[in-house]
Amino acid sequence: MSGHATVYTNANVFIGDARLAPRECVAVADGKILAVGEEGAVRDVAGPGARYVDLGGALVTPGVIEGHTHMLLLGEALSKVQLRDASSVAEVQRRIAERRAAEPDAIAVLGVGWTFDIFADGERPTAAALDAAVSDVPVLLDGNDLHTMWVNSAALEAMGITRDTPDPVGGKFVRDTSGEATGHLLETAAMHHGWGYVESITTDRDRDRFLRSAFDAYLSTGVTGATEMSFGETEVATYRRMLDRDGRLPFPVDAYWMLTATGDSSRDLAQIDRAVEIRDTLAANYGDEWLRIVGVKFVLDGVIDACTAAMRGPYVNGELPGPIWEREFALPMAVAADSAGLQLALHGIGDEASTIALDMIEECVRANGPRAARRPRVEHLEYAADDTIARMAALNVTASMQPVHCDPAIMDNWQAVLGMPRAEGGFAWNKFRSAGVTIALGTDAPTAPHLAPDNLFIALTARSALDPSREAYQPSRVFNPEEALEAITLGCAYAAGREGSVGQLRPGYRANLAVWGVDAAALSDSPDSLIGSRPVLTLVDGVAAFEG
Repeated sequence: MSGHATVYTNANVFIGDARLAPRECVAVADGKILAVGEEGAVRDVAGPGARYVDLGGALVTPGVIEGHTHMLLLGEALSKVQLRDASSVAEVQRRIAERRAAEPDAIAVLGVGWTFDIFADGERPTAAALDAAVSDVPVLLDGNDLHTMWVNSAALEAMGITRDTPDPVGGKFVRDTSGEATGHLLETAAMHHGWGYVESITTDRDRDRFLRSAFDAYLSTGVTGATEMSFGETEVATYRRMLDRDGRLPFPVDAYWMLTATGDSSRDLAQIDRAVEIRDTLAANYGDEWLRIVGVKFVLDGVIDACTAAMRGPYVNGELPGPIWEREFALPMAVAADSAGLQLALHGIGDEASTIALDMIEECVRANGPRAARRPRVEHLEYAADDTIARMAALNVTASMQPVHCDPAIMDNWQAVLGMPRAEGGFAWNKFRSAGVTIALGTDAPTAPHLAPDNLFIALTARSALDPSREAYQPSRVFNPEEALEAITLGCAYAAGREGSVGQLRPGYRANLAVWGVDAAALSDSPDSLIGSRPVLTLVDGVAAFEG
């Protein structure tokens, strides 16, 4: 030990494993966990010259690992017009008009977070509604789920979308009865055209600022690691600039390369080759301490709110959309990625999509044989069939889920479009736990708030962090504190294959931890105290990265 230890005493230390009792003391030295245990034993290990910090009974946990995020999009979203709490179309109009007036030199107005609940029955977003507020520059508003976009007429023109523009594979330009685009873009139409346009007007300096903003936002909420779920060429370039400039990232990031369904097998497979090339280049140039490409991301379906998630049975409106990745393309792509040592992250919100996800994983096992390091994961699982949950347990598939996605304040449209009894069967955390499925919890920011304590609150209570007056959604599903803490730390580390260095407070592990302004009893007795709270201290490699 080359440096003196810092010993945090009088604490309630959650190690990271729900099966283990808490400890009262943790020592840190040279960026690593030195010892965890009872104070006397830890003092002996720390030796002479150690510095002691009395935490007054505070809860200490491994740093939260964000199980599913989009870092650049989060940083960008923090600068956009915030619409998650807008309760009407008129409120959206007012906010974008105010932003336009406040930034008269801006070449576009960007917003994020609107929900379908603001529309009357049968209504949907239209360019005309936005034109009434801002018509002289493009307006592009990401939906709460980031799978749909609402744009004005100037944006349609800027993107070159006309009645003759074909729908992309896996996406749709909503059109009126005469065939004209209405200003509502679904799935890959939003991602390719909407996001593509926003990227074209964004500079590298903007992107560098967005990435730094995302890191800072996460550190202030106790996060010391992240799983990046939309990695591509732009993200690689931005992260590399930070690594070249600083020699490190603010905390380690595990990334999944985003794949796009093209309908052409050769073009699809070329994306696997590119992911392997970038993975190996990053490893050769930077090692794996701060940034790794660990796998690939398949977006198998859309979202329930927009009736684009692939379900086994139709929505209330009679629609029954197919998946974005058809099996004939998805299965060979999965096998190719798996044979290259790339983990599979499979976006599957509807029960048909998660069925396809398990078919892909089984095909990998059949084609490439069993492999302990495979670590496949299915993302979201908002509505999953019981047989899918059983298959996940048998195949050792991680359930990557986001409590903030079932905040009761945003569930009305979700339940309405599914109809009973499916509306009561979503986000079945208890069924996954009972089946023995590993669970990794995240937020999917910026589709939902990135605040780790709010996410934890919903996992513990099934209540709303946005509107306390709302009734809990199926509270029988909730986690106990130890289960929830494990799922936001060790569960996420395991899913990305980092459980040997982070996600737990064990000797030799990286000293990434969070000290909270609440004691452990508050998680059971007064979980409301979590809402909007911040950590007292966030350490990355033993160094204070945030102090509240």
